[in-house]
Amino acid sequence: MNIDATVGTLFESLKDKLKLQWVGSQLGESRAIKNPQSECSMAALVGHLNLIHPNRVQVLGSTEIDYLDHLGDNSRRDLINQLFNGTTDLIVIGDRQTVPEDIKQRSEASSTPLLSSPQSTLQLVNYLQYYVTNLFADKITLHGVFMEVFSLGLLITGDPSVGKSELALELVARGHRLVADDAPIFAKTSPDLLNGRCPEVLRDSLEVRGLGILNIRAMFGDSAIKQNRNLRLILKLVQMTEEQMHGIDRLQGSRTTQTILGIDIPEITLPVAPGRNLAVLAEAAARNHTLRQKGFDSAKLFMELQARFMDKS
Repeated sequence: MNIDATVGTLFESLKDKLKLQWVGSQLGESRAIKNPQSECSMAALVGHLNLIHPNRVQVLGSTEIDYLDHLGDNSRRDLINQLFNGTTDLIVIGDRQTVPEDIKQRSEASSTPLLSSPQSTLQLVNYLQYYVTNLFADKITLHGVFMEVFSLGLLITGDPSVGKSELALELVARGHRLVADDAPIFAKTSPDLLNGRCPEVLRDSLEVRGLGILNIRAMFGDSAIKQNRNLRLILKLVQMTEEQMHGIDRLQGSRTTQTILGIDIPEITLPVAPGRNLAVLAEAAARNHTLRQKGFDSAKLFMELQARFMDKS
Protein backbone atom coordinates (compact mmCIF):
# COMPACT_ATOMS: atom_id res chain seq x y z
CA MET A 1 0.00 0.00 0.00
CA ASN A 2 1.29 3.45 -0.90
CA ILE A 3 1.52 5.39 2.38
CA ASP A 4 0.62 8.60 0.53
CA ALA A 5 -2.62 7.15 -0.85
CA THR A 6 -4.97 8.66 1.72
CA VAL A 7 -8.00 10.88 1.29
CA GLY A 8 -6.25 13.59 3.32
CA THR A 9 -3.27 13.83 0.96
CA LEU A 10 -5.59 13.77 -2.06
CA PHE A 11 -7.60 16.64 -0.56
CA GLU A 12 -4.50 18.73 0.18
CA SER A 13 -3.11 18.15 -3.33
CA LEU A 14 -6.31 19.01 -5.23
CA LYS A 15 -8.32 21.30 -2.94
CA ASP A 16 -7.27 24.53 -4.66
CA LYS A 17 -7.50 23.25 -8.23
CA LEU A 18 -10.89 21.57 -7.74
CA LYS A 19 -12.20 23.87 -4.97
CA LEU A 20 -12.83 20.86 -2.76
CA GLN A 21 -14.56 21.22 0.60
CA TRP A 22 -15.24 18.75 3.39
CA VAL A 23 -18.88 17.93 4.03
CA GLY A 24 -19.47 17.27 7.71
CA SER A 25 -16.62 15.97 9.85
CA GLN A 26 -13.22 14.83 8.62
CA LEU A 27 -13.31 11.46 10.37
CA GLY A 28 -12.27 9.63 7.20
CA GLU A 29 -9.33 11.90 6.38
CA SER A 30 -6.79 9.17 7.10
CA ARG A 31 -8.66 6.51 5.12
CA ALA A 32 -6.43 4.81 2.56
CA ILE A 33 -7.46 4.70 -1.08
CA LYS A 34 -6.90 1.04 -1.91
CA ASN A 35 -5.17 -0.07 -5.05
CA PRO A 36 -7.54 -2.44 -6.91
CA GLN A 37 -4.58 -4.04 -8.73
CA SER A 38 -3.39 -5.50 -5.44
CA GLU A 39 -6.69 -7.28 -4.79
CA CYS A 40 -8.93 -9.81 -6.54
CA SER A 41 -11.35 -7.02 -7.35
CA MET A 42 -12.83 -5.47 -10.47
CA ALA A 43 -13.22 -2.11 -8.76
CA ALA A 44 -12.02 0.82 -10.79
CA LEU A 45 -10.16 3.73 -9.25
CA VAL A 46 -12.29 6.77 -10.08
CA GLY A 47 -15.55 7.27 -11.94
CA HIS A 48 -19.17 8.35 -11.94
CA LEU A 49 -21.59 6.49 -9.68
CA ASN A 50 -21.26 2.77 -10.44
CA LEU A 51 -22.65 0.06 -8.17
CA ILE A 52 -22.07 -2.92 -10.47
CA HIS A 53 -18.28 -2.53 -10.46
CA PRO A 54 -17.91 0.08 -7.68
CA ASN A 55 -15.25 2.76 -8.02
CA ARG A 56 -12.94 3.43 -5.11
CA VAL A 57 -13.73 7.13 -5.59
CA GLN A 58 -17.39 7.67 -6.50
CA VAL A 59 -18.29 10.97 -8.19
CA LEU A 60 -21.91 12.16 -8.11
CA GLY A 61 -23.24 15.11 -10.10
CA SER A 62 -26.55 16.54 -11.24
CA THR A 63 -27.46 13.42 -13.24
CA GLU A 64 -26.82 11.05 -10.35
CA ILE A 65 -28.58 13.26 -7.77
CA ASP A 66 -31.58 13.64 -10.08
CA TYR A 67 -31.69 9.85 -10.47
CA LEU A 68 -31.69 9.41 -6.69
CA ASP A 69 -34.47 11.98 -6.29
CA HIS A 70 -36.72 10.03 -8.67
CA LEU A 71 -36.34 6.72 -6.80
CA GLY A 72 -38.88 5.42 -4.34
CA ASP A 73 -37.94 5.38 -0.66
CA ASN A 74 -37.02 1.68 -0.58
CA SER A 75 -35.01 1.79 -3.84
CA ARG A 76 -33.19 4.91 -2.69
CA ARG A 77 -32.35 3.29 0.66
CA ASP A 78 -31.05 0.16 -1.08
CA LEU A 79 -28.87 2.20 -3.45
CA ILE A 80 -27.36 4.22 -0.62
CA ASN A 81 -26.71 1.03 1.33
CA GLN A 82 -24.78 -0.29 -1.67
CA LEU A 83 -22.87 2.98 -1.94
CA PHE A 84 -21.69 2.65 1.66
CA ASN A 85 -21.09 -1.11 1.67
CA GLY A 86 -17.34 -0.78 2.31
CA THR A 87 -15.93 -0.74 -1.24
CA THR A 88 -16.06 3.07 -1.52
CA ASP A 89 -13.10 5.02 -0.13
CA LEU A 90 -14.31 8.52 -1.04
CA ILE A 91 -17.45 10.23 -2.36
CA VAL A 92 -17.27 13.56 -4.20
CA ILE A 93 -20.37 15.62 -5.01
CA GLY A 94 -19.89 17.94 -8.02
CA ASP A 95 -21.88 20.22 -10.35
CA ARG A 96 -22.62 22.62 -7.44
CA GLN A 97 -25.15 20.10 -6.12
CA THR A 98 -26.47 20.25 -2.58
CA VAL A 99 -25.38 17.15 -0.69
CA PRO A 100 -28.44 14.96 0.06
CA GLU A 101 -29.09 14.70 3.78
CA ASP A 102 -29.28 10.89 3.78
CA ILE A 103 -25.87 10.63 2.07
CA LYS A 104 -24.42 13.08 4.58
CA GLN A 105 -25.80 11.09 7.52
CA ARG A 106 -24.50 7.76 6.18
CA SER A 107 -21.12 9.34 5.55
CA GLU A 108 -20.93 10.48 9.18
CA ALA A 109 -22.12 7.13 10.51
CA SER A 110 -19.64 5.07 8.46
CA SER A 111 -16.74 7.59 8.59
CA THR A 112 -16.68 7.57 4.78
CA PRO A 113 -15.00 10.76 3.51
CA LEU A 114 -17.41 13.09 1.70
CA LEU A 115 -16.27 16.09 -0.34
CA SER A 116 -18.08 18.64 -2.47
CA SER A 117 -16.94 20.81 -5.38
CA PRO A 118 -18.50 23.37 -7.74
CA GLN A 119 -16.60 21.81 -10.65
CA SER A 120 -18.30 19.63 -13.27
CA THR A 121 -18.22 15.89 -12.69
CA LEU A 122 -16.31 15.43 -15.96
CA GLN A 123 -13.51 17.67 -14.71
CA LEU A 124 -13.56 16.02 -11.30
CA VAL A 125 -13.25 12.53 -12.77
CA ASN A 126 -10.43 13.61 -15.09
CA TYR A 127 -8.34 15.22 -12.35
CA LEU A 128 -9.03 12.55 -9.74
CA GLN A 129 -8.31 9.74 -12.21
CA TYR A 130 -5.01 11.35 -13.19
CA TYR A 131 -4.00 11.89 -9.56
CA VAL A 132 -4.91 8.40 -8.32
CA THR A 133 -3.48 6.65 -11.40
CA ASN A 134 -0.14 8.39 -10.85
CA LEU A 135 -0.27 7.47 -7.19
CA PHE A 136 -0.46 3.75 -7.95
CA ALA A 137 1.62 3.69 -11.14
CA ASP A 138 4.79 1.57 -11.33
CA LYS A 139 7.73 3.85 -10.58
CA ILE A 140 11.49 3.82 -11.05
CA THR A 141 14.27 6.26 -10.20
CA LEU A 142 16.99 6.68 -12.82
CA HIS A 143 20.37 8.38 -12.62
CA GLY A 144 20.65 11.34 -14.95
CA VAL A 145 19.35 14.81 -15.73
CA PHE A 146 15.83 15.06 -17.10
CA MET A 147 15.18 18.03 -19.39
CA GLU A 148 12.56 19.44 -21.70
CA VAL A 149 14.27 20.32 -24.99
CA PHE A 150 12.04 21.71 -27.74
CA SER A 151 9.01 20.31 -25.83
CA LEU A 152 10.63 16.84 -25.86
CA GLY A 153 11.30 14.91 -22.64
CA LEU A 154 15.06 14.20 -22.80
CA LEU A 155 16.98 12.17 -20.21
CA ILE A 156 20.73 12.81 -20.19
CA THR A 157 22.67 9.83 -18.82
CA GLY A 158 26.31 8.78 -18.58
CA ASP A 159 29.09 7.96 -16.18
CA PRO A 160 29.92 10.33 -13.30
CA SER A 161 31.90 13.44 -14.33
CA VAL A 162 31.08 12.94 -18.03
CA GLY A 163 29.42 16.37 -18.20
CA LYS A 164 25.69 15.73 -17.72
CA SER A 165 25.08 18.67 -15.39
CA GLU A 166 27.24 21.04 -17.45
CA LEU A 167 25.25 20.12 -20.56
CA ALA A 168 21.99 20.62 -18.68
CA LEU A 169 23.12 24.05 -17.46
CA GLU A 170 24.02 25.14 -20.99
CA LEU A 171 20.66 23.89 -22.28
CA VAL A 172 18.85 25.90 -19.60
CA ALA A 173 20.88 28.96 -20.58
CA ARG A 174 19.72 28.39 -24.18
CA GLY A 175 16.07 28.53 -23.13
CA HIS A 176 15.24 24.88 -22.39
CA ARG A 177 13.80 23.66 -19.09
CA LEU A 178 15.00 21.49 -16.23
CA VAL A 179 12.71 18.81 -14.82
CA ALA A 180 15.03 16.98 -12.43
CA ASP A 181 18.71 16.55 -11.71
CA ASP A 182 20.45 13.38 -10.52
CA ALA A 183 17.44 11.21 -9.60
CA PRO A 184 14.29 11.82 -11.66
CA ILE A 185 11.33 9.59 -10.81
CA PHE A 186 9.48 7.99 -13.73
CA ALA A 187 5.94 6.61 -13.44
CA LYS A 188 4.24 4.35 -15.97
CA THR A 189 1.04 6.36 -16.40
CA SER A 190 -0.22 4.39 -19.43
CA PRO A 191 0.89 1.29 -21.37
CA ASP A 192 3.28 3.34 -23.53
CA LEU A 193 4.08 6.44 -21.45
CA LEU A 194 6.67 7.19 -18.76
CA ASN A 195 6.08 10.47 -16.96
CA GLY A 196 9.10 11.93 -15.19
CA ARG A 197 9.16 14.36 -12.29
CA CYS A 198 11.56 15.68 -9.70
CA PRO A 199 11.70 14.41 -6.09
CA GLU A 200 10.57 17.16 -3.74
CA VAL A 201 13.95 17.23 -1.99
CA LEU A 202 15.78 18.03 -5.27
CA ARG A 203 13.26 20.51 -6.70
CA ASP A 204 14.75 23.42 -8.73
CA SER A 205 18.31 22.27 -7.99
CA LEU A 206 21.21 21.40 -10.29
CA GLU A 207 24.60 20.27 -8.98
CA VAL A 208 27.58 21.34 -11.09
CA ARG A 209 31.11 20.35 -10.08
CA GLY A 210 33.08 23.42 -9.11
CA LEU A 211 29.98 25.57 -8.62
CA GLY A 212 28.07 23.39 -6.17
CA ILE A 213 24.27 23.44 -5.95
CA LEU A 214 22.54 25.96 -8.21
CA ASN A 215 18.91 27.01 -7.81
CA ILE A 216 17.78 27.13 -11.43
CA ARG A 217 14.44 28.81 -10.68
CA ALA A 218 16.13 31.65 -8.79
CA MET A 219 18.83 32.08 -11.45
CA PHE A 220 16.77 31.78 -14.64
CA GLY A 221 13.16 32.29 -13.53
CA ASP A 222 10.08 30.10 -13.35
CA SER A 223 10.14 29.43 -17.09
CA ALA A 224 13.38 27.45 -16.68
CA ILE A 225 11.62 24.75 -14.63
CA LYS A 226 9.17 22.11 -15.87
CA GLN A 227 7.17 20.19 -13.27
CA ASN A 228 6.95 16.94 -15.24
CA ARG A 229 7.33 15.60 -18.75
CA ASN A 230 6.85 12.37 -20.65
CA LEU A 231 10.14 10.61 -21.44
CA ARG A 232 10.67 10.41 -25.21
CA LEU A 233 14.43 10.12 -25.71
CA ILE A 234 17.57 9.13 -23.79
CA LEU A 235 20.86 10.84 -24.60
CA LYS A 236 23.79 8.80 -23.29
CA LEU A 237 27.09 10.70 -22.99
CA VAL A 238 30.17 8.48 -23.43
CA GLN A 239 33.86 9.40 -23.33
CA MET A 240 35.36 7.99 -26.52
CA THR A 241 38.77 7.82 -28.06
CA GLU A 242 39.33 8.83 -31.67
CA GLU A 243 39.47 5.16 -32.61
CA GLN A 244 36.15 4.40 -30.90
CA MET A 245 34.48 7.33 -32.64
CA HIS A 246 35.55 5.94 -36.03
CA GLY A 247 33.51 2.83 -35.26
CA ILE A 248 30.21 4.73 -35.11
CA ASP A 249 27.81 4.35 -38.04
CA ARG A 250 28.26 7.57 -40.03
CA LEU A 251 24.77 7.41 -41.55
CA GLN A 252 22.51 6.31 -38.70
CA GLY A 253 24.60 7.31 -35.71
CA SER A 254 24.54 5.20 -32.56
CA ARG A 255 20.87 4.38 -31.91
CA THR A 256 19.47 1.68 -29.64
CA THR A 257 16.50 1.32 -27.31
CA GLN A 258 16.37 0.97 -23.55
CA THR A 259 13.47 -0.86 -21.91
CA ILE A 260 12.16 0.87 -18.79
CA LEU A 261 9.16 -0.59 -16.96
CA GLY A 262 8.32 -2.56 -20.09
CA ILE A 263 8.41 0.49 -22.39
CA ASP A 264 11.03 0.83 -25.13
CA ILE A 265 12.64 4.28 -25.12
CA PRO A 266 14.95 5.35 -28.00
CA GLU A 267 18.53 5.95 -26.89
CA ILE A 268 21.27 7.87 -28.70
CA THR A 269 24.90 7.49 -27.67
CA LEU A 270 26.67 10.82 -28.00
CA PRO A 271 30.50 10.80 -27.94
CA VAL A 272 32.11 13.30 -25.60
CA ALA A 273 35.35 14.74 -26.92
CA PRO A 274 37.19 18.08 -26.90
CA GLY A 275 35.75 20.57 -29.36
CA ARG A 276 32.28 19.02 -29.58
CA ASN A 277 29.45 21.42 -28.67
CA LEU A 278 27.21 19.06 -26.71
CA ALA A 279 24.38 21.57 -26.30
CA VAL A 280 24.02 22.03 -30.06
CA LEU A 281 24.28 18.27 -30.56
CA ALA A 282 21.58 17.64 -27.90
CA GLU A 283 19.28 20.14 -29.60
CA ALA A 284 19.94 18.51 -32.97
CA ALA A 285 19.21 15.07 -31.49
CA ALA A 286 15.88 16.32 -30.11
CA ARG A 287 14.88 17.97 -33.39
CA ASN A 288 15.91 14.94 -35.44
CA HIS A 289 14.01 12.57 -33.15
CA THR A 290 10.87 14.68 -33.57
CA LEU A 291 11.29 14.52 -37.36
CA ARG A 292 11.72 10.75 -37.24
CA GLN A 293 8.53 10.45 -35.20
CA LYS A 294 6.74 12.30 -37.99
CA GLY A 295 8.14 9.88 -40.58
CA PHE A 296 11.04 11.98 -41.86
CA ASP A 297 14.30 9.99 -41.87
CA SER A 298 17.30 12.08 -42.92
CA ALA A 299 19.59 9.07 -43.39
CA LYS A 300 17.03 7.24 -45.52
CA LEU A 301 16.47 10.33 -47.67
CA PHE A 302 20.22 10.76 -48.10
CA MET A 303 20.64 7.13 -49.21
CA GLU A 304 17.74 7.43 -51.67
CA LEU A 305 19.35 10.53 -53.18
CA GLN A 306 22.67 8.72 -53.48
CA ALA A 307 20.98 5.73 -55.12
CA ARG A 308 19.25 7.95 -57.69
CA PHE A 309 22.52 9.71 -58.42
CA MET A 310 24.29 6.37 -58.92
CA ASP A 311 21.52 5.19 -61.27
CA LYS A 312 21.97 8.27 -63.45
CA SER A 313 25.75 7.90 -63.67
